[in-house]
Amino acid sequence: MWSDDSSTAKAFRARRERQHLRRAVEAAGLHTPVHWDEVTESTNTTALEFAAKGEPEWTLVVAEHQTGGRGRLGRTWTSEPGSSLLFSIVLRPQLDPDRGLLLTLLAGLAMAEACRAGTGTDVRCKWPNDLLLGDRKVGGILTEARVRDGRFQHVVVGIGLNLRSVPRGVEGAAALGDVDRMALLTEFLRRFRERYPPVGDDGFAHLVVTAYAPVSATLGRRVQATVGEGKVVEGTALDVDPAGNLVLQTDEGRVTVDSGEVIHVRS
Repeated sequence: MWSDDSSTAKAFRARRERQHLRRAVEAAGLHTPVHWDEVTESTNTTALEFAAKGEPEWTLVVAEHQTGGRGRLGRTWTSEPGSSLLFSIVLRPQLDPDRGLLLTLLAGLAMAEACRAGTGTDVRCKWPNDLLLGDRKVGGILTEARVRDGRFQHVVVGIGLNLRSVPRGVEGAAALGDVDRMALLTEFLRRFRERYPPVGDDGFAHLVVTAYAPVSATLGRRVQATVGEGKVVEGTALDVDPAGNLVLQTDEGRVTVDSGEVIHVRS
């Protein structure tokens, strides 16, 4: 009887990767299920399925490659096989859904800080969900949630970060470099967990907004933003409000941006 060396090798690698992930989450002070795929459609899709089945908070889903990675506003997220950090986490926050955007900002903040701590690289956050290296996009965040009766049932935060190479055919992309993925993941989880809102913590918004400002690539910049029925406004990004919305100073006065496209205007 012949053994399938390919299947054996894949099974061994899967066990090894899960062990690495368990060490990463434990080093971040978490004890939670981990799931690893060599190839998946999207880590967010898998994490959303787990969340709907009742998997606990902090369940971690990681993949080597995505065939259908998603981005904000219906975009796709493209990555080269084995060259990115691709993961999603399941959350069940006791947080007003109107402040759910703060979770996206917290994820960007935690990853920017993790990149700086682990590699010394000045990664910054473009509101609301991009990670920039200079003016080029090195990563992105996609937050998806289910709300029932005015409360979060679950939230999934997914992050894709280019490491070893820039995806082919993606204009304006950047790569962080050949870094230790598990060390970077641990650093992210630790920093995200430290600020994650406990039940009844009214200081969460202030904590996130205050820490977000120093790593923001948007605040202080001239930007164009799409608001309302496709209306485009231009102004200077002044602040992030307690709900995570971007506040602009335009020629007509202050405008609050809660969604839509935001473009940095070159000087």
